[in-house]
Amino acid sequence: MRILITAFDPFGGERVNPALEAVKLLPDNIGTHKLDKLEIPTVFHKSKDVILSQMKQHEYDIVLAIGQAGGRYELTPERVGINVDDARIADNEGNQPIDEAIQVDGNAAYFSNLPVKRITEAIKAQGVPARLSNTAGTFVCNHILYQLGYLHATQFPKIKFGFIHVPFVPEQVTDKPEKPSMSLETMRIGLYAALEAMIESDEDIKIALGETH
Repeated sequence: MRILITAFDPFGGERVNPALEAVKLLPDNIGTHKLDKLEIPTVFHKSKDVILSQMKQHEYDIVLAIGQAGGRYELTPERVGINVDDARIADNEGNQPIDEAIQVDGNAAYFSNLPVKRITEAIKAQGVPARLSNTAGTFVCNHILYQLGYLHATQFPKIKFGFIHVPFVPEQVTDKPEKPSMSLETMRIGLYAALEAMIESDEDIKIALGETH
């Protein structure tokens, strides 16, 4: 199995992106499975173009994107990407789309076809806080999850795709005392567990991980 794992560069005035730093700590192989790592720009549409270029070079079984969700306490596998860009802040090239469709001929939403509940529980089993998320926001993280769903629907029907958000690291919250953080080593452990879970089985588990609001 060959897996592509992507992570964004720093954005929003931050000097680091914990998603990228955590991905760098992952090994190049998990057993016999090859793990390719790719830094992508926090830029609408260009982020997809960079991933697509890599996907055309190799035949991947899984494409997993990792992003920063400052303010969250846990690693959060994402269930769904929606077809809208609504940027509260500009991306790294100054783009700030508001209420724009990501793909005019795309579905309203694409659900990750990875076993997201299995992944969430596997992360927690390693002592790492995790929660299944039902919104990836409307910034570039949601954009890329949706784009992966669109690529699956239109060009790469065999791939499994998904997205996991990670919290801030401690150095990012020294001037944000109300914000939670997580060490890069803890993120690494959680992401490794997530990868092992998706390698182990395509089948999800039927447990209640929904939310009331």
